[in-house]
Amino acid sequence: MRDALAAIALPTGAIVAALGVFGLIVSFAGVDPVAVWVLLFKGAFGDAFSWQNTLQRAAPLMLTALCVALPARAGLTVIGGEGALVLGGLACAALAHALPLPANAVGTVLVCAAGALAGGLWIALAGWLRQVRGINETISSLLLAYVAIGLFKHLVEGPLRDPASLNKPSTPALGDGLLIGTIAGSDVHWGLVVGTLACLLAGLWLRFTPSGFSVCVVGGNPRAAQLVGLPATRLIVLACALGGAAAGVAGAIEVAAVHTNANASLIAGYGYAGILVAFIARHQPLAIIPVAILFGGFGAAGSLLQRRLGLPDASVLLLQGIAFVLILASEALRERDWKPLLAALGRFGPSDPVPVVLGTPEAPKGEPR
Repeated sequence: MRDALAAIALPTGAIVAALGVFGLIVSFAGVDPVAVWVLLFKGAFGDAFSWQNTLQRAAPLMLTALCVALPARAGLTVIGGEGALVLGGLACAALAHALPLPANAVGTVLVCAAGALAGGLWIALAGWLRQVRGINETISSLLLAYVAIGLFKHLVEGPLRDPASLNKPSTPALGDGLLIGTIAGSDVHWGLVVGTLACLLAGLWLRFTPSGFSVCVVGGNPRAAQLVGLPATRLIVLACALGGAAAGVAGAIEVAAVHTNANASLIAGYGYAGILVAFIARHQPLAIIPVAILFGGFGAAGSLLQRRLGLPDASVLLLQGIAFVLILASEALRERDWKPLLAALGRFGPSDPVPVVLGTPEAPKGEPR
């Protein structure tokens, strides 16, 4: 019970503290912090339009957060979701350009599967390098993300470029039959359903399947996994591949539901924001859903802060950065034993008077006592 309360209280406290620090910073620019907090809420959840914008931004965050959460359950810290996302979007656009696909749901599934395959292979490479070559997965996945972005720009601006795209290089647009539509006439596309289902399936996989349980054993106690003979390398690569596939699907959905082609707008930082979402959710797939909605709301409110208060649209990135630092700091408090500190604080309170014992005064030298 205590651990459950700490798992909720510490991230919540870190987010509240981040809002407080963000309000203090904007106050130096002459902006009322209370007005900022109110507009953050209104821009995220104030009306139906805000909710739709929030949910649309939350969809890729759910999937990129899984790219961090699933390898983390296997004991790895992978932060290269941005690379898997852009390659997933590129694979989606490239497959639609290279092959004559059916202009229906089957074709949409195929382009999304291409994105999943590209993202899964890319992050699986980081897991393989960790297990086989001993290369730190945090560094390799981050560097691989830069390689993926460079490869993306080269292909979009070169071999795959649509000649009709002049000022903004992009691939040819997907056919209308391949695009992902919206839910019930709203502005929210079906990617939200895909992200939610992916989180639900990931949670069920980790909890109720032998392979998912084995991944958790490898991440929680590698020594025990070795003693019982679990194939650690295979399980770690599997967790990385599934996480990368989720981020690749996020890129494919962004192409098929938002941009209709692969262009530089796909590099929007969803992969890096997914790191924050995963850490706040403690790498729990089910907890990713509400956290992604919250941070999707922060992103949706950025334009409102710009219009109403004159703050830069990217100021919400500062809020996300502060939240990330405080979340990491709160992890140091999770295992702390608070009893000695509370006992030390209790000693500063009123205490009983200590009796003073006076000794017998010594007689002067040469005189009898």
